[in-house]
Amino acid sequence: MTVTLRGLQTAVPPTVLIQDQVRDVFKEQPGLNRLAQRIVSTSFDVSGIETRHTAIAELTTEARPETPEFFDVESGELLLPGTKARNELYAEQATILYVEAARRAIAATPGLEASDITHIVTVSCTGFYQPGPDYMIVRELGLRPSVARTHLGFMGCYASMPALRTAKQFCEADPDAVVLVVSVELCTLHLRSSTDPDTIVACSLFADGAGAGLVTQRPLEPGERAFDLDRFETVITPVGEGDMAWKIGDHGFEMVLSTYVPNIIDDHIVGALEPLFADDEELARALAASTAGESITHWAIHPGGRSILDKVEAKLELDASQLVPARETLRDFGNMSSATVLFVLRNILDGASAADGDRVAAMAFGPGLTVETALMTVREG
Repeated sequence: MTVTLRGLQTAVPPTVLIQDQVRDVFKEQPGLNRLAQRIVSTSFDVSGIETRHTAIAELTTEARPETPEFFDVESGELLLPGTKARNELYAEQATILYVEAARRAIAATPGLEASDITHIVTVSCTGFYQPGPDYMIVRELGLRPSVARTHLGFMGCYASMPALRTAKQFCEADPDAVVLVVSVELCTLHLRSSTDPDTIVACSLFADGAGAGLVTQRPLEPGERAFDLDRFETVITPVGEGDMAWKIGDHGFEMVLSTYVPNIIDDHIVGALEPLFADDEELARALAASTAGESITHWAIHPGGRSILDKVEAKLELDASQLVPARETLRDFGNMSSATVLFVLRNILDGASAADGDRVAAMAFGPGLTVETALMTVREG
């Protein structure tokens, strides 16, 4: 039987960041020279982002904590808390999003209850704690204590793809399995003022959010819409190891997102798709002939940044409408690391243009440079 992703839902923290306002705050930080200020302005203005969400409630002009940790609204200065303080806030706020996204996914899946879940796969690269999010979901939602739990940690922006692949493998091994997949990323916990161009670019893009869904072989209910999970592939590009990286520093996790990443994707995206399309002669021919956009209706591309989407659209000769879900996700939510592709997939599934049998190509990029791809099919019950 077919393995299907059902009940796809998302969640974000309540605090909204307006991109223009965040730009002005970063631009006015002490210690920035004129070049860094220009880079801040350019990076924020060309990002394709209008709003983002953050788990840091004090990052608003309304917040007035007695002892601010991240932002002093009186002086307008971004503070520099240590990794411990950032991770403690992660444990508190990430738990809220894990439970909320999981609850929404279960509620959105007709015919399935929390008691039906046999496995949990949780995903994050922006914090650590134990007992971890997989444990917290079981406890807070009243799942059976025997649920098998797996956590994929510190993989980066592509991690929801191997999470879905792992869930599919569980279902193929056990036809009765119901796997809850939940990704939560609180990227804004690690943003900081800097004169380094790569750090500035990261600060202009990253945001907080969560996505969740249920993976199972159980049949769809009438009227339900979901994705068949057809196949997955992984490719490591021959260059780019130092252009996208994620390390732990004394003042949070340190992101490297080189401005050269779009060029690497431009050079290697066709090669990354070749293994995914290899078993389908029509798709393989279409990719070779630069007509893949005609054979694949929807493209769920991880919007790592506007320039990345521009390169993908041009290289694969896609119609502009095929990247609307990715661009809308970037515009409204920013880059939420591993959770972002789940937002794009939900945008596609909720759209009026998605029809039963439509093919979907999903792609996410992460440290290495690693490219994770998937073929899916829109399915209606």
